[in-house]
Amino acid sequence: MKKRLSFLILAVFAFGLNGCMNDNTSDELENVGLLVPETVNDGVWGTKGYKGLLSIQSDHDVDVFYKESMIHDTSIEQAIEEYKKDGVNLVFGHGSEYANVFNELSSEYPDIHFISFNGDAKAKNTTSLKFKGYAMGFFGGMTAAHHTETNKVGVIAAYDWQPEVDGFVDGAKYQNKEVEVVVEYTKDWNDKELALNRLTSLVGKDTDIVYPAGDGYNVAVIEELKERGLFAIGYVSDQSDLGESTVLTSTVQHADKLYGVVADKFAEGNLPSGNLEFDFKDGVISLGKFSPLISDDFRSAMNKHVKEYIDTGKLPNGKEAK
Repeated sequence: MKKRLSFLILAVFAFGLNGCMNDNTSDELENVGLLVPETVNDGVWGTKGYKGLLSIQSDHDVDVFYKESMIHDTSIEQAIEEYKKDGVNLVFGHGSEYANVFNELSSEYPDIHFISFNGDAKAKNTTSLKFKGYAMGFFGGMTAAHHTETNKVGVIAAYDWQPEVDGFVDGAKYQNKEVEVVVEYTKDWNDKELALNRLTSLVGKDTDIVYPAGDGYNVAVIEELKERGLFAIGYVSDQSDLGESTVLTSTVQHADKLYGVVADKFAEGNLPSGNLEFDFKDGVISLGKFSPLISDDFRSAMNKHVKEYIDTGKLPNGKEAK
């Protein structure tokens, strides 16, 4: 009788322990906060972050919060303190500017996991996400070089470290050995006036297709290209809605989908700290809709190239993405 009772006690204890472990895993994600440097209504980068936040709310049935114009360390720290009171344990900082401040704050908020983009996450409860931009730039460059009539295409980039810029240059030259790629920089993600000045410079150099690789000014540049009867490769979002006769295709970063991937990993207890990279094979980067101006043959060839890259990691030139 004592043996049976002992067995029952052990069985109940084991069942209860297993139940507690499962509950802890499923309840690991509580509430979620978002900080954006500008606005969630920009139609591009900020909007993608907001959509990602809403998808987490829907998929995980949690409360979500967001704050805009979070660019100063003091305001960021105040926001994190508010989020702590709201029961937030996963915070997205929607840009590279949040990486350093998150590293500094992480020890004060050990129960919060901090997410930034394109930074260097150094603390155990911080993670930085990076879109591998080289391949998307490569395919965008191929498309531009295929369609150019002047054999001169341009890039308006924010910074010289952007891998999509190098990819665009290499892709264009792979597709068309005669093409010249002119790159101009703004040193700012959002300076529309400076970007339009750079566009004037590119047009003066006879470029007929431009890749505006900055999410804060790309819409303004594409609208100006439309007015001039020139062409664009869209950036971050599928920008075919700005004009299918202007936007030949787009290099799309699905930040909203990436939010869901990260939240799922966190809820499962599988989100690592440190710096993580994501690419086409992860389903968070793609080419956008092709313009009707792009031939069916080229479109079909590009779709095959993308599939081969996903399957093998090799670009059309036989090399791996940088």
